[in-house]
Amino acid sequence: MRALSSRCLLRELQRATRSVKLVRPPVRLLSTQTQLDFRRVRIPWPRFDNTLARRFTSTTPPVHRPQVPARRLRRLRNLLFLLALLSILYYTVSPFRYTVIAGVRCARLMRAVLLDVWDYKQTFKREEALSDSEEDRLIKRLARKECHLRSAQRMLEALKKNSGIYVKLGQHVAAVQVLPKEWTSTMTPLQDQCFPTPTDEIDEMLRRDLGQGINDLFTDFEPAPIGVASLAQVHRAIDKRTGRPVAVKVQHADLQDFAKIDMATTTFAIHLVKYIFPDFEFSWLGEEMNEMLPLEMDFRHEAANSARCRKEFRHLQGKTSMYLPEVLWAEQRCMVMEYIEGSRVDDLGYLMRHHIDRNQVSQELSRIFSQMVYLNGHFHADPHHGNLLIRPRAPNSASPFNFDICLLDHGQYFDIPDDLRVNYARFWLSLIKSSSPATNAERRKYAKLVGNIDDEMVSVPVGCEHQHATDLSTRYSSPPSQGG
Repeated sequence: MRALSSRCLLRELQRATRSVKLVRPPVRLLSTQTQLDFRRVRIPWPRFDNTLARRFTSTTPPVHRPQVPARRLRRLRNLLFLLALLSILYYTVSPFRYTVIAGVRCARLMRAVLLDVWDYKQTFKREEALSDSEEDRLIKRLARKECHLRSAQRMLEALKKNSGIYVKLGQHVAAVQVLPKEWTSTMTPLQDQCFPTPTDEIDEMLRRDLGQGINDLFTDFEPAPIGVASLAQVHRAIDKRTGRPVAVKVQHADLQDFAKIDMATTTFAIHLVKYIFPDFEFSWLGEEMNEMLPLEMDFRHEAANSARCRKEFRHLQGKTSMYLPEVLWAEQRCMVMEYIEGSRVDDLGYLMRHHIDRNQVSQELSRIFSQMVYLNGHFHADPHHGNLLIRPRAPNSASPFNFDICLLDHGQYFDIPDDLRVNYARFWLSLIKSSSPATNAERRKYAKLVGNIDDEMVSVPVGCEHQHATDLSTRYSSPPSQGG
């Protein structure tokens, strides 16, 4: 029995040595007659080499995938949850959405302001290293022009994206003739680049304000506006109560949501520039905007201005060509007026087709605004070409000519104090007089009283009095505001 067991063991060892490569020579096998003592005999078990290891393992190297820490997963989960929550709040909670949009608008404006300030600072710093030679002065002028243009373009993009009262601010800047030409010419496109409010938003606004929608108030309400401005737009419609063709002036629906924060941001930006550049004397622009914009945003104020202007010109009926559209009714954000068919006053082709003398039109414009400024002391402060409509004389008109000058948009009016009104008139009379030492002294006197222009700013070389008078008349061709 012991011999049989030994024989089986030897057979198994031989079978293993044939298939396994041994590191050291195989041991010599014992004969079947030998008595084996397994407690003393140490059987050399074979050691496997790399060949045998590759036979039992995969040829593809193991991929070590980095384990994401649990803390990072929690952070990612929390971030996604926060973004989802903010998105839900933005689209469902109006105050939250307006707050976010207002923050973006403020940041956009302040970014443009700070970049402009930095640009001017760097330009002035480079000028300090230049001398007073003719070549260096030319370099300074060119550098400033380039800086003006870069800064104006930067600000233009911010104002266009923010829209609303920022477009109105840009229009004011374009009209200020004492600013560099690069600024005024860059801001000029804002006069015609206003975006309309969709009709469904107008309908929603009217329902909130009046309790009635577009279809309740009007018939044949044209969705496409016939005019779009920075604060409002005008649609043609038929008044449902009277059946008359009317012009419906509606305010942009989101204007009031951002008006206060926009005005505060603009005022802060102007004061910041004033603090950095003490010679910056345009803080009046922010003050005027804060005073006038709330009035312009209330159409009831515009209707009252129109009624006052009509009353002040009543005694000139039959002597003036000015015509004011009838206001049917006015609320804070909607006003319905008589619809007038005509064209802009500077459309020379329209004047020729209707046989209207453009010289008479020019004289009538001068008479109308001279009456407002010098006699009434209450004048329309926004008489650009879009607010002056001309048409052939209507059957119900009392114009002494074959045309009517229709004055639109009565949102901006100024009252002139009596002393300023009289001094302004005397200033113009001094410009008309022939030049003499007494006349020049009179011009300096009223230039100081009207425009706070000191003697150094109006000093005139000998022989240049006529040219200087022409320059002054060009500079003061627009009526002064109450602030002088």
